[in-house]
Amino acid sequence: MSNGTFDFNAFIQESKEVLVNPKSYFSTMKTSGGMTEPLIKALIYGAIAGAIAFLWSILGLGGGILGSSFAVMTFISYTIGSVIGLFIGGVVVLIISSICKGSTDFEANVRVTAALMVMMPVSAFLAFATHFNLYLGLVLGIAVNIFALWLLYNALVESLKAKPETSKIVLYILIALIVLISLMGLRTKNQLMKGIDNSELKEMLEQQK
Repeated sequence: MSNGTFDFNAFIQESKEVLVNPKSYFSTMKTSGGMTEPLIKALIYGAIAGAIAFLWSILGLGGGILGSSFAVMTFISYTIGSVIGLFIGGVVVLIISSICKGSTDFEANVRVTAALMVMMPVSAFLAFATHFNLYLGLVLGIAVNIFALWLLYNALVESLKAKPETSKIVLYILIALIVLISLMGLRTKNQLMKGIDNSELKEMLEQQK
């Protein structure tokens, strides 16, 4: 963003830097300059993630059985959700930063959140794995979330000047919570699938009587 104009080429380069070299990126990231730039970033990431989810739905790799109307709603929800998520995420990051003795400036935390939202398209792209194998989807989901937390750690320490040791402790706690919640979610899905299988089996047996 320069002179009120959003630089898309710079956006692409920054997105790459966040993923490939987060420590360097967050150490030089601007923490002020207005809300327009992070808002545009969030919208782009949300739209890209929505487009990917739309494609998976159309191909039957992510809810496609519900039809194209569901796919369109998925795209819209990702795009709108990215804006809402930007500000909610900004508050969450601010709270974490405060715990880690880092910056409590709201704009700085929103800008960090916008940069971290580069993970939205990555997560959406890998979502197809669940269609082929529930366990593969679980492993990839956990890996994506842990990587996102690693990016958050770099943002806390480099951009928000949080204490490294405290940030590491918070990071480990969040990783443990993610793994626990993911495993609980897998258990719930397995129970649901067993319930569906049992009901289908029962219906077939009744039809054979």
